Amino acid sequence: HPAEADGWLRFLVSKRGRVVAEIPATVHSVKNLTLCTVIGDDEGHTISTVEHLLAALRGMGVDNCYIEIDSKEVPIMDGSSAEFVDAIDVAGLMELSESRNYLKVLKPICVQDGDCLGEFSPNASGFSLDIEIDFECQAIGRQRYVCDLSPRVFRTELSRARTFGFMRDVEKLWQARLALGANLNNTVAIGDDDRVLNEGGLRYEDEFVRHKMLDAGGDLALAGLPILGTYRSVRGGHRLNATVLKALLADESAWEIAHGPRVHTVPAATSRSLAPVSAGSRP
Repeated sequence: HPAEADGWLRFLVSKRGRVVAEIPATVHSVKNLTLCTVIGDDEGHTISTVEHLLAALRGMGVDNCYIEIDSKEVPIMDGSSAEFVDAIDVAGLMELSESRNYLKVLKPICVQDGDCLGEFSPNASGFSLDIEIDFECQAIGRQRYVCDLSPRVFRTELSRARTFGFMRDVEKLWQARLALGANLNNTVAIGDDDRVLNEGGLRYEDEFVRHKMLDAGGDLALAGLPILGTYRSVRGGHRLNATVLKALLADESAWEIAHGPRVHTVPAATSRSLAPVSAGSRP
């Protein structure tokens, strides 16, 4: 549903046609970060797998929106954000008369956990992502992708990248009665022989790192405002994304609220998939 200026992104939990809870899409609402991002309130209402929908909203420039849901999980669709982008296109966007507020990064904030690293740095001209992953699996290897995020880039470069997993892990989850909806229609599955099992293969040669970037965009939407800054992640995931965002918000000298034009304008967007860092890994 449309929301007024400064309404931000909020989930309305509905039961039998009646809204019983309102959960703001902020990092302070995060309840769990295992496998997906789960937000909730103090009354026990939770919504899981919010990252793909939030990535689509933020990626397409939606600042204010009420999201009504009558389930504990956002539909997985095809494992990407593509169908949410299509729905946004059908609904259309309305420009509000109020100026847009941004969370402007003023100084670097870095969190390191073993060989995993997440970092915010200043970028007054827009929002950039620099994501690197590294898997021993031959089908993935070491991949890095960098982009200045805009609706065009999100639509063409990121929105169709699907979530992925290893069959050995999925089978364990199924035995534990978890991830029961995971299948080859909504997940890129990698077999024990390091081979992609989906008919038709990958949508992008580097679909894995692009999906990690999509996830990061959704997780960072939990800042509550569009970000002016650059986010870099190495071997990260939902937990690292949330941890770095919390570290940024906890340091009041590291950010400020900046006011911008009604229409988000950024330099001509660029994106690129970088060559593997180490020899022998696959792009």
